[in-house]
Amino acid sequence: GYIAAKKRILLNQGKGDTAIVGVDDSYCQQICTEITAANRRTIWPISAGRAMGRGVYALSGVLYDATGDRVIEVADLLRAPGLPGKHNWQNAAAAYAAARALGVSMEDAAAGLITFPGLAHRMETVGQVGRVKFVNDSKATNADAARQAMSAYPHFYWIAGGRPKAGGIDSLADLFPRVAKAYLIGEAANDFADVLEQHKVSCAVAGAMSSAVMAAFADARETGEDAIILLSPACASFDQFPDFEARGDAFREIVRELAIGARAESVRA
Repeated sequence: GYIAAKKRILLNQGKGDTAIVGVDDSYCQQICTEITAANRRTIWPISAGRAMGRGVYALSGVLYDATGDRVIEVADLLRAPGLPGKHNWQNAAAAYAAARALGVSMEDAAAGLITFPGLAHRMETVGQVGRVKFVNDSKATNADAARQAMSAYPHFYWIAGGRPKAGGIDSLADLFPRVAKAYLIGEAANDFADVLEQHKVSCAVAGAMSSAVMAAFADARETGEDAIILLSPACASFDQFPDFEARGDAFREIVRELAIGARAESVRA
């Protein structure tokens, strides 16, 4: 089905075309092997997890170009605020490879990555109050999507919940040790709390977004340390919001109001 459809796109390519294929999973590795055997196009594999003799890859956040005669270090993606996390390093490798295939210089392609501002609702930093940073990943409407953001931060305060998808958050159990505390909203709140409590993760049923943000901020600020508050719901939004954009916008507005309040508090002090 889905894999076959993607293969057909690549098989329609001919001489002079370039195929850019991620090889960090077995399915795409197989596709890359098959189209390489057909030998009708230029093929650049990309990876965010291993060094390769050809293609474009990222290791520990550093992007390398192996499309020529030698491997060249081209960008430190840790300096790209809009591209946090390993999955974004793979995205960066793909974008860089596509730009190079279209004739963009190595320097300009790398500069574009470093200055890329990121996308709304996708691991978007929407504000910082003191040492507490707020990240809007409202686009994460299922557990697989939430995994990408959760994997990017070693320790965070997690706002999750909404209208649950099949499987809930059970598949994220390996990432639960990263959660300082969870603040649960929407229809999934009680079920998610049951799962988290089974794994001995501190959590609170907040119900509404505003309550979740305020409680998470209070807990994070109390530590006096650098902290991340991550909205990555692992759920659809339709129980409380028209769509994931509205959910992310609500989060952003609450953070904006928090920041205004913090500035006013600082002035009074």
